[in-house]
Amino acid sequence: MNLKNKLLSSYLAFEDHLEEDSPIHDLKSKAIKIFETEGFPTRKQEEWKYTSLNSLLKADYSLAPRQENSLEVKDVRKFFLHDIDTYKIVFVDGVYSSFLSETTHDKIDVCLLSAALSKPKYRPVIETYFNKVAKEDSLTSLNTAFAREGAYIYIPKHREVEKPIEVINFSTGNEAALMLQPRNLIIVGENAHVQIIERHQSLSKNAVLTNSVTEIFAEKRAFVDYYKIQNDEVTASLIDNTYIAQEDQSNCRVHTFSFGGNMTRNNLNFYQNGERCDSTLKGITILEGKQHVDHNTLVHHIEPNCESHQDYKGIFGDASTGVFNGKVIVEKEAQKTDAFQQNNNILIDDKATINAKPQLEIFADDVKCSHGCTIGQLNEEAMFYLRTRGIPEKEAQALLMYAFANNVLESVKIPELKKRINKLIATKIGVSMGFDL
Repeated sequence: MNLKNKLLSSYLAFEDHLEEDSPIHDLKSKAIKIFETEGFPTRKQEEWKYTSLNSLLKADYSLAPRQENSLEVKDVRKFFLHDIDTYKIVFVDGVYSSFLSETTHDKIDVCLLSAALSKPKYRPVIETYFNKVAKEDSLTSLNTAFAREGAYIYIPKHREVEKPIEVINFSTGNEAALMLQPRNLIIVGENAHVQIIERHQSLSKNAVLTNSVTEIFAEKRAFVDYYKIQNDEVTASLIDNTYIAQEDQSNCRVHTFSFGGNMTRNNLNFYQNGERCDSTLKGITILEGKQHVDHNTLVHHIEPNCESHQDYKGIFGDASTGVFNGKVIVEKEAQKTDAFQQNNNILIDDKATINAKPQLEIFADDVKCSHGCTIGQLNEEAMFYLRTRGIPEKEAQALLMYAFANNVLESVKIPELKKRINKLIATKIGVSMGFDL
C-alpha cells in the first residue's frame, strides 16, 4: 500500500473518533477529499519543479506512535534555549510532554491546540481563525484532515509576552519510520508583542517525515518575531507550511535557519490585509552532502503603503541542492508599496546546485519594487588578502562566509539565540571562530 492510500484508509478510522459537533469536523472532511483528489505534489507542478518527494514517500511510515515515549531533560536540554527563561510547548512523537513543557493561561494562552479544539470557551476563536488563511493545497489539506495536536498561542490585545515561546517537536526513533503532522494556531491581538522559536528535532537515525502547518494572525499594530531553527538529522525531512495574515500597521518577521535534515521545504506565505504593514523574511542556508532545501515564499500586497523585505543567503557544499522560489504580488489597490527581494548564494563545490527564481507580479503603478539573485564562489581577492595576513585557508573561508551571512544574523533580536546560531554556523563550516558576530 502506498503512502497516499495508507493515509486515506487511516483517516476513516481517525474520523470515527471525531465528534459530530466539533468546530472543525466539516473542514476535516473537505480537506481529506482535496488530498484524495490532488495527492502528493510532483515536479509537473511549477512550484515543485525543483523538488521531488518520490524518495521520501517510499518509507513505511507509522502515522502515530504505538506507545507513549518519555524523555529526560538531560537528553534534550541542548536543544532548548536554556540560557534564558522561556515558555515551552514540547511534543514527543507528536504527543504533548507536560514534563518538558512550561505553559500558561495567566493573561495569555500558551497551551495545546487539542485543548482549544475541545473546550467550548475556545470555540469562538477556533471558528474565527482556524484554517482561515491556510491554502487548500494537497499538503496543507492533508495536515488539516489529521490535525489534532500542536501549539495554541493567543495573546490578547495590548499584551507584551515577557519571555520567548519555544515550540519543539521531538521524534525519538522508537518507530522505524514516523510521519508527524503538527498544527499550530497563533493569534496576536491588537498592539501585542511576542517572540516565538520553532524547532523540529529527530533524536535518532530513523526516518521521520514532518508535514507541519502554522497559521499566524497579527491584528492591528501587532509585532510577531518568529524564528525557525532547522538543524535536524540527515534522515529527517520537513515540509513546513506557514501562513501569516496581517492587519493595519502590524509587523511580522520570520527568520529561517536551515542547516540540517535530508529534505526541507519551507512554504512561507504573507498576506497584507491592512495598510502600513511591514513583513520581513530572512534566511540562512548552509548545506553539505546531498541535503536539499527549498524556500518557496509569497508576499501578497493587497492594501497600500506597505513594505516587505526578503533576504536569503545560501552556502552550498558537496552535492547539496538549494532552491529559492520567491514571489511578490502587488495588487492594483496596493499603491505606495515598497518591496525588496534578494537571494545570494555561494557554491563551495562543483557538484553543488542552486535553482533560483525571484518573481514580481505588479499591478499597481506607484510602487518601489526590486528583486535580485546572485550565484558565485568565494571572492578570490578577499581570500588572497586574508591569506597574506597569516590567516589559514580554512579560517579565511569561514570569515568570508560569516561576513556573507552577517546582515541576516544582525537582525536577530534575541541575543542568546543569536549566539546559538553563530555556534551552529561555526560547527557547520568546521571552525571555531573565537568570537560572536
